[in-house]
Amino acid sequence: MKTMIELIRELTPLNRAVCAQGYDKAVEVLCKEVPFQVKSIPHTVEHNGWIIPPAWDVEEAEISLNQEIVYDGTHHPLAVMSLSSNFTGEVELDELKKHIHFDHRDADSIPFHYRQQFRSWERDWGFCMPKRAVDALTPGRYSVRIRTREEPGSVRILEYRHGGSTDHVIVLGANLDHAGVANDGLSGVAVGIEVMRRLAERKTKFTYALVLAPGILGTELYLGSMPARERARILEGLFLEMLGTGNTLAVQESRHSMVSLSYALHTSLQKQGFDYRRGSFEEIIINDEYLYENYGIPMLSLSRFPYAEYHSSRDSAAIMRQPALEEAVKAVLGMITQLESSPILVKQFTGNMCLSNPQYDLYVDYGQIAFGQSPTETTKRLRALMDFIPSLERPISVAAVAHRIGLDEPTVMQYVVRWQEKGLITLL
Repeated sequence: MKTMIELIRELTPLNRAVCAQGYDKAVEVLCKEVPFQVKSIPHTVEHNGWIIPPAWDVEEAEISLNQEIVYDGTHHPLAVMSLSSNFTGEVELDELKKHIHFDHRDADSIPFHYRQQFRSWERDWGFCMPKRAVDALTPGRYSVRIRTREEPGSVRILEYRHGGSTDHVIVLGANLDHAGVANDGLSGVAVGIEVMRRLAERKTKFTYALVLAPGILGTELYLGSMPARERARILEGLFLEMLGTGNTLAVQESRHSMVSLSYALHTSLQKQGFDYRRGSFEEIIINDEYLYENYGIPMLSLSRFPYAEYHSSRDSAAIMRQPALEEAVKAVLGMITQLESSPILVKQFTGNMCLSNPQYDLYVDYGQIAFGQSPTETTKRLRALMDFIPSLERPISVAAVAHRIGLDEPTVMQYVVRWQEKGLITLL
């Protein structure tokens, strides 16, 4: 059983492009660590316009001048732009530079050029080089050779489930692709695996699913190919990303205003004294969270974004910090503990019930100001709770509701138990 750091070190050097051999190797390694179910989606599947790119691996990639190699594109997974087309020929320096991409932030970094993975129908050839190496190129006629191996690809998605006493599912998501980098993707993978390992001996109310997929494309195919009934069981989720550096933790909220995981995660971080910042949806990062959200599934993000090495060869295993990874694991496990400790309120009706009807007797009388009746603060908040329950769109923890309304949890429980006795809600 490998540690988080060991997994990251082993997988970082692999060419984990969407359908590459390096991605398949990563799947093989991870399936020895955790008994994942592997879902393979063939290249013939097209969903919402998303097209699966070919399996693509670089066999040869060189730039030469006067029969001397000036750049070897096989020395790093980022050194050839992702899904580069084949090319053999001679070009002048001006033409060569049109096919070279460099990192404008740092003279010694190789940038991550990934866009062709999502536009496989429109491809060019090219290299990714440090700016210092580009600046050192002298005028002349260069020999270029890029030879790749391609075949029909398939997107492979890994899922591991820790079964609970209910069929409500909480997803922990992470990206397994991003060739040659460590923090962007792999740190979330490692944290997710460690969380599931430590969760294994616990009995839980919820089912927890760790889903590892290629960014954007893989998640869309995972959700889009899932039967609607199964997808409806996914209650909420947390995306794990870029967690291995020393940067401050960042919690990005869902688009939805009432999310059990939000309260649970903030409570976990505060109880453990972890420094963190928070932002609204898309304020900190835009990643696979928005795909879940567009399927109606609230998805928070836990990350340490931004960080200086993002999308470059500097994002290596060398910048990973074990204490940072461990802190993220503890934050997520604390979130799960908090979530499991509070009953879940499941609404069993639609519309608005006549709560003053004697068969329910749940109406909170606010009083009438014109008659000199002034409600107490507790009455005001109980009335807000009464009005809030019919608006619920999905199951929610009583703790999150109590926090939202501004009442203590026992007071909320006392009231919602009465709703349960009338068959209007279920408490799990």
